[in-house]
Amino acid sequence: TVKTAADGKRYITPGKNAKPDIYNPLKEAPGIVLDALNVGMLMMNRSPEDEVQKAILEFVTHYGLLGLMTALPTTPSFMDYEKVYLPKNHFIKAESMETEDYLALFYPFDQLDLVKKGIESSWSVSGDNMMVALTMTFASEPMAKTMSFQREYAEAYDWVAQQFKDWAFTLTTSILYYNDYDLIDEDTRNLYRKGMAAFGGIAPSYHIELLDKPTIYWDFHSLLLGVQMMFSFMLVDGEKPLRLCKHCQKVFLSSRSNSAFCSPRCKNQYNVYKSRGKKNSDED
Repeated sequence: TVKTAADGKRYITPGKNAKPDIYNPLKEAPGIVLDALNVGMLMMNRSPEDEVQKAILEFVTHYGLLGLMTALPTTPSFMDYEKVYLPKNHFIKAESMETEDYLALFYPFDQLDLVKKGIESSWSVSGDNMMVALTMTFASEPMAKTMSFQREYAEAYDWVAQQFKDWAFTLTTSILYYNDYDLIDEDTRNLYRKGMAAFGGIAPSYHIELLDKPTIYWDFHSLLLGVQMMFSFMLVDGEKPLRLCKHCQKVFLSSRSNSAFCSPRCKNQYNVYKSRGKKNSDED
């Protein structure tokens, strides 16, 4: 749900009956990435705000919040340090923040029962068996990851919306660069390249587990990093490229690099509108 805090800022928070559900985002690809990009495309195409908000809440209800609290700092284990250190990002200008001030950005309504002195910190989870069970499940994970699953956790609506828009902007930059390469001058190409170079982030850490064979395990401590990395791999995949439908502007995965439509229906509708437009201009 979207709630407004005392400072007038809007936040997305879990609903009263929301229940945590643990799943592996990597197994949701490519659907989760396409869904995220299509939310962003609504903003790129200047869709009405109520339509955008509905799409954002549908994504969050299905997949969860983005986990901005653990995605933005230099490490998701920021609770183990005296301060929170931040690389350049779209949301917070400061390079470092006091931990309490940083946490306040994500707990605007109810604070957690937390005690922090220097690098030592502890917090108590009480009264909610589900939250206690969740805390025990993630006992070996960074403390902040478990904290972001608590009912009190919230993310600024504008930040979440901006992240979806950033992903869609990155995709359209890539598509336009190659589609219009011969039509644009070198200065414009450089603008596209600079825009693309700004896309990136902190790579998730990984470890190797000895299963039936040595296996790489990516340590995604936020949904944001998981989506960002899957999107990055899909963006550079030449065999199944990400495309924008010429008719409905939806993002889809193509089996051919020159596919222009996400479905035969869109292709037919586009051709109908095109022939109507041609007919009208002939009559004029």
